[in-house]
Amino acid sequence: MNRQIITLMRPHQWLKNVFVFTPLFFDRHAADWCYVCPSLLAFVSFCLAASGIYCFNDIQDADSDRLHPVKRMRPVASGAVSKRAAYVAMCTLWIAAFILAGACSLCGDGSHSGLTGTLLFYIVMNIAYCVKLKQIALLDVFIIATGFVLRIVAGGQATGIVLSHWIVLTTFLLSLFLAVAKRRDDVAIYESSGIKARKNVVRYNMDFLNQAIGVLGSITIVCYILYTVSNDVVERIGSPYLYVTSVFVLAGILRYMQLTIVDRKGGSPTKVLLHDRFIHLCIAGWVISFSIILYA
Repeated sequence: MNRQIITLMRPHQWLKNVFVFTPLFFDRHAADWCYVCPSLLAFVSFCLAASGIYCFNDIQDADSDRLHPVKRMRPVASGAVSKRAAYVAMCTLWIAAFILAGACSLCGDGSHSGLTGTLLFYIVMNIAYCVKLKQIALLDVFIIATGFVLRIVAGGQATGIVLSHWIVLTTFLLSLFLAVAKRRDDVAIYESSGIKARKNVVRYNMDFLNQAIGVLGSITIVCYILYTVSNDVVERIGSPYLYVTSVFVLAGILRYMQLTIVDRKGGSPTKVLLHDRFIHLCIAGWVISFSIILYA
């Protein structure tokens, strides 16, 4: 049972919460413990909150998940974990998440009350998403993207770092790109098997999603390039060579488009990020080059 509860929490999805550290990295405080400590607390609190949401989602979707070729193996859908046990796990995770969010007041100068409010909004938004909003085409992917923006907002609140509009825009666009790519996988399953992973799948089709992926990928790349060459960023960082990192962003997005459209592996962005070596090289190249420019 304990192993099934851990599976229900989906710890592999915690990778998404790395966005909490984004303000820390871009503001040159990655080595300052007074900033790292509250960021870690915010990261763990979002991990626990997200796991609680996964519990709630699996309870809500148990019946439809049983019809899905992959999701039918989820703990609640398969019967390995009862709905009652899932509710207990959900409540426990959310209580722990708010306790840790409150603990941010003990580290650094962040506004823990702001962090708690953001965490609450994140949970409420996702409850609404699980219950109804995920069935509304387009709104569903915008909510997913908003969730990633809330993560970087939480990172800023925990540390007191003021967010740049470039960080918010790029995060939102990249998240929207990944969410649309994931919807394409749902449509592929529907067209091949007739199984609806979600009701709104009929409001999407391959032509629309392929075009949307192309548009969002292009806008994301352009937004990032504009960030690297903007006068205020060049002046703040003290280097005109930040545009060099655009190569890795371009390569990473094109690779993800290839995996999604050609190989049809865009159903789980987390698994792609964990297992694709080309993506790993792109991320490593971006982090190393950006770090040299930012911290050297």
